[in-house]
Amino acid sequence: MTGVLEQYRSLVEAGELKPDPEQLAAAERLELLQRELKSASPTPSLLGKLLGKKRETPRGVYFWGGVGRGKSMLMDLFHETLGIEAKRRVHFHAFMLEVHALLREERKKEAGDPVPPVAAALARDVRCLAFDEMVVNNSADAMIMSRLFTNLILDEAVAIVTTSNREPTELYKDGLNREHFLPFIALIERELDVLTLNGPVDYRLERLAGMATWHTPLGDEATAQVREAFFRLTDYPPEDSEHVPSATLDVGGGRMLGIPKSLKGVAVFSFKRLCGEARGAPDYLAVARAYHTVIIVGIPVMGPDKRNEAARFVTLIDALYENKVKLLVTADAQPESLYEEGSGRFEFERTVSRLKEMQSAEYMALGHGES
Repeated sequence: MTGVLEQYRSLVEAGELKPDPEQLAAAERLELLQRELKSASPTPSLLGKLLGKKRETPRGVYFWGGVGRGKSMLMDLFHETLGIEAKRRVHFHAFMLEVHALLREERKKEAGDPVPPVAAALARDVRCLAFDEMVVNNSADAMIMSRLFTNLILDEAVAIVTTSNREPTELYKDGLNREHFLPFIALIERELDVLTLNGPVDYRLERLAGMATWHTPLGDEATAQVREAFFRLTDYPPEDSEHVPSATLDVGGGRMLGIPKSLKGVAVFSFKRLCGEARGAPDYLAVARAYHTVIIVGIPVMGPDKRNEAARFVTLIDALYENKVKLLVTADAQPESLYEEGSGRFEFERTVSRLKEMQSAEYMALGHGES
């Protein structure tokens, strides 16, 4: 199997990627990590045993930069070409939901500190843990991360690779009780190599160049436009459209939301799935944190008989807007004509304003999760 660096150079030579010195430097560092993971013993050395480590731990990588700079693309190449079985790639938000679920189960045992056994469970059969879009926006995550990742890296010897839109010192900036989070920042800077991927070209926006984000009226032409946008953003071959992966998302309280199409941080939903069913703010917040781009198809014109759907749509757009999620839609009308009368019509005016702003170049250039 060829490594990440050779694959990256092949894409540049084929003209599928533009030469980018920061991307090249990141690919070279990820290639080194791949070699170290392949050569490192999965069992501890004698010195490692004396030091209490379970196995050798190659130094991890944290690479950050603005939206569309190729972070997810490089993570794809790294994970796909990493020649070990004990690897896992997961979106950071989904990972933290899993962590909190495991912690709840451990606390029920009343057997002391729940963090070490949770870290051990997460590290089982995993030597490299790769995250997309590390972002911290709640105190529950912030309070646990330093201890959890200290256990994962130092005790369980898991190599961490993660992408983020923010440099480490900007994570959870101005967050509640941030002082409890500062040891995690120190851990990143001490145990991971921090690389910048912040070149002048926003490749994600470049792929959408010339494409509108709001498509009306409903019909084949509108559907074709968002379909093209999905394939541009994900690099998925259109000829294999029937096999686009689906997913399920834990939205809290033991409830799961099915994602009909989910790939590389892009999710596709029908309006009926998101707003025609009994859903609330936690559902929409989970979606907004998990995906940098959401495509909603089939938004209808709503009358007084659709006041519940309209109210859910308002809550959905609030969550997407506040997390700076890119939104592409097919709808039966422009935003101002979607809900012209009915309960909550006054509140809907704010949603109309936000929907218009979300179509702007300024909004589209913002990074996912930026405040």
